[in-house]
Amino acid sequence: MPLLLFLLFVGVPIAEIAVFIEAGSAIGVVPTLAIVIATAFAGTWLLRAQGLATFAKAQASMNEGQLPVEQMVHGLFLAVAGILLLTPGFITDTVGLLLFVPGIRLALGKKILRALMARGQVHVYGAGPGMGPRRQPPGHDPFAHDPFGGKPGPGGPVIEGEVIEEEGEETPPGKGKPNPNSPWRT
Repeated sequence: MPLLLFLLFVGVPIAEIAVFIEAGSAIGVVPTLAIVIATAFAGTWLLRAQGLATFAKAQASMNEGQLPVEQMVHGLFLAVAGILLLTPGFITDTVGLLLFVPGIRLALGKKILRALMARGQVHVYGAGPGMGPRRQPPGHDPFAHDPFGGKPGPGGPVIEGEVIEEEGEETPPGKGKPNPNSPWRT
């Protein structure tokens, strides 16, 4: 992990500087800077368009009672893609543009999630009517089907009851009528 962080924070900027120098000498300084600025604008536009579409799909999944695992993966990688495209450089721009391809995002998300689940670092839990929290077995693929093994039912159990108020019972402080001395009264 320390080597990976070193490569990210030292190696990538050095590689970006080298590519900037080569691009500047090949096509000139102004075209090089124009390309970097254009990719930032393109990234912003793509992020907005695909981000809104992903959000709408996530809302539709939740309205159907499903956990939007796939949409969460897409959203995470779209955020990373946006950051990479706003970071000046040709290498980060290339990786950022590749992350705007839905198939690449999903394949990368599956690979990362499977690796984390194989290590036991990720546990998928669910809650709601008809779904108790349970740990998923190793190798479980949350993208293959519903991660909780079933959709929630239309509602939980119905408990019938009756409210009985005792006469003469005092209301505890803070309950019932508003305090006339409260500074929050309007």
